[in-house]
Amino acid sequence: MAVTRQCELAGVARSTVYAPLLVAVPDELELLLLTLIDAEYTRHPFYGSRKMVVHLGKMGHLINRKRVQRLMGILGLVGMAPGPNTSLPHPQRKIYPYLLRGVNVTRPNQVWSTDITYIRLARGFVYLAAVIDWYSRKVLAWRLSNTLDSGFCVDCLEQSLKTYGTPDIFNTDQGCQFTSNVFTGVLKLHDIAISMDGRGRALDNIFVERLWRSVKHEDVYLKGYVNMPELQLGLTEYFELYNTERPHQSLGYCTPDIVYQTASGGGARIVDKFIERKTTLKTWAAQGSC
Repeated sequence: MAVTRQCELAGVARSTVYAPLLVAVPDELELLLLTLIDAEYTRHPFYGSRKMVVHLGKMGHLINRKRVQRLMGILGLVGMAPGPNTSLPHPQRKIYPYLLRGVNVTRPNQVWSTDITYIRLARGFVYLAAVIDWYSRKVLAWRLSNTLDSGFCVDCLEQSLKTYGTPDIFNTDQGCQFTSNVFTGVLKLHDIAISMDGRGRALDNIFVERLWRSVKHEDVYLKGYVNMPELQLGLTEYFELYNTERPHQSLGYCTPDIVYQTASGGGARIVDKFIERKTTLKTWAAQGSC
């Protein structure tokens, strides 16, 4: 029996029969384009597909917007500027309100958040998830995965809870990994208030966005990892450096570990137009907590 007829009887689209054949490792040109898009988006996260077409054209790659949209979709990237109907919730998932606008973050474990980013390898790409404490900027846990399912995000969350206890509020974006019942179920089980970014809001999860910029510019882009084991080892070393040795300007040049342990020198406040730091660098320096 012809494949078309079999699909008609089964009530499925014919294209789905060939779907596994479409999931292939990108060729060298596609990997190069993914890398260029990722690097430019890290520098300018407000770039959408139109600006990305212009950028790639300047780099000598004349490709149309439809292809750029497809590549940005692979990476899970969208421009931060709001577009049409961006406030519409996913029809099958509950979207929770954003709870952090105007909230003073005054201590560790008051607010945590998470996100996912794309990490390029020599012959492919993987995804990185991390949980960060807003007060101290400390990376509490992180996980790598070669698929965008919810499992590695849940593992990352559970490791954070096991090691550091529970926060009052946990913030995510509206991605399907975080609106899934399995992810929100863990938060509800621990009586953690769930907060989600508004669509098109560039600052709602700004601390994780800054973390991705640091990880990529200070480690990933410099080292050019070849495979997953190499990346796993390299990120293990980087996050140890990030938490325990690297001075952070926003923390008065203390480290996240020191700020988290002493509950001194951190904090932030999200308002409509900008981030308002809880104290000035002069105040932090006067405390001498480092």
